[in-house]
Amino acid sequence: MSQQDMIAAIVKEVLSELNGGKSSAPAATSNGRTLNYKTDYPLSEKRRELVKTATGKSLDDITLDAIMSGAVKAEEIRITPQTLEYQAQIAESIYRPQLANNMRRAGELTKVPDERVLAMYNALRPNRSTKAELLAIADELENQYGAKVCANFVREAANVYEARDVLKD
Repeated sequence: MSQQDMIAAIVKEVLSELNGGKSSAPAATSNGRTLNYKTDYPLSEKRRELVKTATGKSLDDITLDAIMSGAVKAEEIRITPQTLEYQAQIAESIYRPQLANNMRRAGELTKVPDERVLAMYNALRPNRSTKAELLAIADELENQYGAKVCANFVREAANVYEARDVLKD
């Protein structure tokens, strides 16, 4: 192992510890490796084959003609959890664990209807919800949508809001 590789490994371990000791196991690409900024970013240029719609269409399938003819539906233009995972891997490759976590939370939220995301966002504003209401949102995220990371985020917010006295009376 080169000195540079050793330093990179140490930095990654330290950042993982700063991130609460959580280390996620990133999803590998079809060739079994995780993505790297130097070789894979931006995905749309360097790894087009990885970017797919929820129904498996490629970037090349998304054309104005295809949209106008109905061959591509509006919901297919949305980013997928897998693409967000790839972006998280790229963020990790440049030692940006917070950005990677944000990408993974976003991936979880792709399963939640837009209207519900907006309602949850508004509920998370200071003095808008009781602790019980926030904890109910966390349970909904975890149990209904399988969004465990987001659920923990909302639970943490509920505790912080309580400590800072910014919960609805």
